[in-house]
Amino acid sequence: MKGHIRQRGKRSFELKFDAGRDPATGKRKVQYHSFRGTKREAQVKLAELIASVSQAKYVEPNKVTVAEWVRGRVDHWEAAGVISARTAERYRELVENQIVPHLGARPLQKLRTLDIESWHTTLRNGGRADGKGGLAPRTIGHAHRVLGKALRDATKNELVIKNVVADESAPKVDDEEMVIVKDVPAFIETLRGHRLFVPAMISLFTGMRLGEVLGIRWGRLDLDKKIIQVREAIEETKAHGIRLKAPKTKAGRRDITLPDLLVETLRDFRKEQLELRLKLGAGRLPDDALLFAGLDGALPSQKRHSKAWSDFQPEMGFHNLRHTHASQLIDAGVDIVTISKRLGHAKPDITLRVYSHLFRNDDSKAAAAINAALSG
Repeated sequence: MKGHIRQRGKRSFELKFDAGRDPATGKRKVQYHSFRGTKREAQVKLAELIASVSQAKYVEPNKVTVAEWVRGRVDHWEAAGVISARTAERYRELVENQIVPHLGARPLQKLRTLDIESWHTTLRNGGRADGKGGLAPRTIGHAHRVLGKALRDATKNELVIKNVVADESAPKVDDEEMVIVKDVPAFIETLRGHRLFVPAMISLFTGMRLGEVLGIRWGRLDLDKKIIQVREAIEETKAHGIRLKAPKTKAGRRDITLPDLLVETLRDFRKEQLELRLKLGAGRLPDDALLFAGLDGALPSQKRHSKAWSDFQPEMGFHNLRHTHASQLIDAGVDIVTISKRLGHAKPDITLRVYSHLFRNDDSKAAAAINAALSG
């Protein structure tokens, strides 16, 4: 493989070298590379470029910036169905608030591992969008993973030689105790009479996510067999508004058995709904109606339910009811495979990773969970 150096100034050189054949035309490709330094350094650089071509590690120069590439990848992932609209919305928030302001203008090919290290430090010390302090390690980790995913695609598509994000670990998240309900009977009493009583009871005793709870249809609820069929979930985004979607994984499509307390709660709720419809002249309750839809059939808003919950319980998110349910199952000695299926996790090791700290007080449970995960 040939190369040539042409001096253009006192310490500037043009490196010319053979970059193989164009796969589309079959013609030889000649590449030019500007270099500043001594002639000896230019010779070393040319040798490196020729070696990278022979080892299939050479990438052609381009001026694509980090912002252009990452924004484009999020759009592609959403269009290809790799991520949901809601996940895409969250990714775009991370891109615009945490990635673009600090790394967006930098050419993708000039991004270095040291830049990622400095970026983490900047976010930790003052990365909030409102300018009021730094970000939590967990949020930095989310932004780190989005950028890393985009750079994996850049490496695969031969825009960069390597994924520099993979060489720098995200900040360590403190191993903090997960917020769960300690006294479930007392908590239920505080819920009674609140408009979110039934949705909260469902999540507390099935582990369902809020979107899944709001997506339950009466036809998917068999109170005689004590089963809820999870087949849809509410998704709310700025781009698409409120809509129903199927579970994103096969494991998300599941049947969950119900304890007697929840069955009775749902029977009472159905009776209340029928009486209300009768009083308003709304007619019978269709099987395909959502449990928490408006009387006109309007889809329930996940954001409004989340806001109402945070007003009611500011120190504990609705999602913590799901964590509480998992904790109850772990304390009862239920095996990790069964817990994983009930929660709709794709693999038992996901469940074990999320709830590993709940096994610490009883090492025998941790060992049993690992055995079950491996055998599953």
